[in-house]
Amino acid sequence: MTDPANTATSAESDERLDLRSIAKSRRTALIGALFLMATSAIGPGFITQTATFTAQMGAAFAFGILASILIDFAVQLNIWRMITVSGKRAPELANLAIPGSGFVLGFLVILGGLVFNIGNIAGAGLGLNVLTGMDAKIGGLLSAVFAIAIFLAKRAGAVVDRVVVIAGLIMIVLTVVVAFISQPPIGDALRQTVFPDEINFATITTIVGGTVGGYITYAGAHRLLASGTAGVEHVKQVNRAAFNGILVTGIMRYVLFLAILGVVASGVVIDTTGAAANPAAQAFQAAAGEFGLRVFGAIFWIAAITSIIGAAYTSVSFLPVFSAKIVGRRADFATIVFIVVSLIVYLLIGTAPATLMVFVGGFNGLILPIGLSIFMYIGWFRGDLMNGYRYPKWLLVIGTLATALTWYMAVMAVGPIFSLLAT
Repeated sequence: MTDPANTATSAESDERLDLRSIAKSRRTALIGALFLMATSAIGPGFITQTATFTAQMGAAFAFGILASILIDFAVQLNIWRMITVSGKRAPELANLAIPGSGFVLGFLVILGGLVFNIGNIAGAGLGLNVLTGMDAKIGGLLSAVFAIAIFLAKRAGAVVDRVVVIAGLIMIVLTVVVAFISQPPIGDALRQTVFPDEINFATITTIVGGTVGGYITYAGAHRLLASGTAGVEHVKQVNRAAFNGILVTGIMRYVLFLAILGVVASGVVIDTTGAAANPAAQAFQAAAGEFGLRVFGAIFWIAAITSIIGAAYTSVSFLPVFSAKIVGRRADFATIVFIVVSLIVYLLIGTAPATLMVFVGGFNGLILPIGLSIFMYIGWFRGDLMNGYRYPKWLLVIGTLATALTWYMAVMAVGPIFSLLAT
């Protein structure tokens, strides 16, 4: 006969193991969401934009970095919290608040994600070109195939989490090494972070778009929903993950800026407009010679491949608003199609990759205020969608200020951003 006491003990042991497994899975999901947002925010577009604008503005561009971090803070804390508390993806939540707005938001984010992913594949091609000397378009093709292989895995979500965490850590370490070698004028950079000699709204809008615009705003929050981390009970965990993600990206942005500023301040002239221009590669090579060039290639490819994954994953997470059938493995296959379409467009277009990657950041910066406006409306007037959660007013105030600022910058910058395509 079975001993009831032993059976009870065994059941309790199994329950403890299940709880530990759930807790571990949730921690992995939180870290994965953090790095998915962080690596999406520090893609090849951001690296190219930083090199281009630092070459043009010098230490004054530090103010643009600070502005992007502050806007990031206001945006991510609000978006992550609203989505996870409501338990609904961004377009579904938007449709409940303002009928039809979710379809508009979904279309814009998917379009922006597609444009961004073309730039990401271009960046991957540039990275492999520097590392191996292969043609940039062949490098883009091979990188897209690598990303597709990840989504062919049965547990694609778990693979994505591991890949972005490992890749993100490697990217941070390599950038810190080059920043140390380039010896930037830190005093001047710190002063102009707060009191810049020049303020350029087009550059700020572009850098904001490249780090928090379009799909990037929703990447981490949608990853948490997919992992089951939703509901009012997880607010503290979500808030901590969002804050840590912003902290990681903020440090990485500033370190990258300092690495390039050291080169610019030394008098090196960086080509930002030539057909074959690769501004960041020039800066890294000037800072550390052949070693710096290879490090750049590695950083750029890592940034690109993680951004390809983030852009495709997040953009496809908006598709269920148009068809509820696009979930699970169907979503994985839709992600593969998304990458393939991005690749085909990249292989066909003639725009210089560096120019393209600056443009896509600006384009997503124009999309950003539309989504923010919808979510600020939800926060202020549709508390009924928050499952009884009392939303902090201070968070809505900073979110509203960020929304107004992004609208102003978008209006001021729309002309200069689209003029990039003519260069």
